[in-house]
Amino acid sequence: MKTAPKGYRYFHGVAMLFIAMLLIGNTLAVKIITFWGFSLPAGIICFPIAYIINDALTEVYGYEKTRSVIWWGFLSLALMSFFYYIATILTPAVFWQDQESFSKIFGFAPRIAFASFIAFLVGSFLNSYVMSIMKLKMKGKKLWMRTIGSTIIGEGADSIIFNIIAFAGIFAFNDLITIIVSGFILKTLYEVIATPLTYLFVSWLKKKEEEDKYDVEVNYNPFKVK
Repeated sequence: MKTAPKGYRYFHGVAMLFIAMLLIGNTLAVKIITFWGFSLPAGIICFPIAYIINDALTEVYGYEKTRSVIWWGFLSLALMSFFYYIATILTPAVFWQDQESFSKIFGFAPRIAFASFIAFLVGSFLNSYVMSIMKLKMKGKKLWMRTIGSTIIGEGADSIIFNIIAFAGIFAFNDLITIIVSGFILKTLYEVIATPLTYLFVSWLKKKEEEDKYDVEVNYNPFKVK
């Protein structure tokens, strides 16, 4: 007799928070800001939170459930970009004078959208995969090392892929490298500074859900979605 799937109280809420950070971060990314001498997309203020939540999802619920959330996030990002594009090309009212500004903010170029999609998928899956493998290898110990290590791999891949696809040939090579390196450094520092909060959130979530998933004999194929 099969056991009924275990129900979770907070899984959907955490998943929605992950997707919200993803969408907000990609919307803010159209602006390049200067922070502590670094030049990088404004999405830095919230996008790393998506990776922190990715860590929590993998740590508590496991790779398979996190994989499903990543794909739902991808679909949400695609729909957001599609409807932003439709809204941009629709004929504005004759009395509305802000079409040019609206287009600059919401008129994602196909190249930017493609860069976001590929960088998100590669970075998110790498983050979850590394987090899962390190948990098995380290027998669930040293959460701080696992969260930082997975972020270095995931966020690093995300920064490199997005910026190269989106801005190669548009920005000077030195400026492009500056944006990539700046984003990588600050995102990693973000994860390090947020580690105490990550510990508290993960501990609280494990206690409430009565779950601490270890991905034994899990198929890590990102395209295998139940």
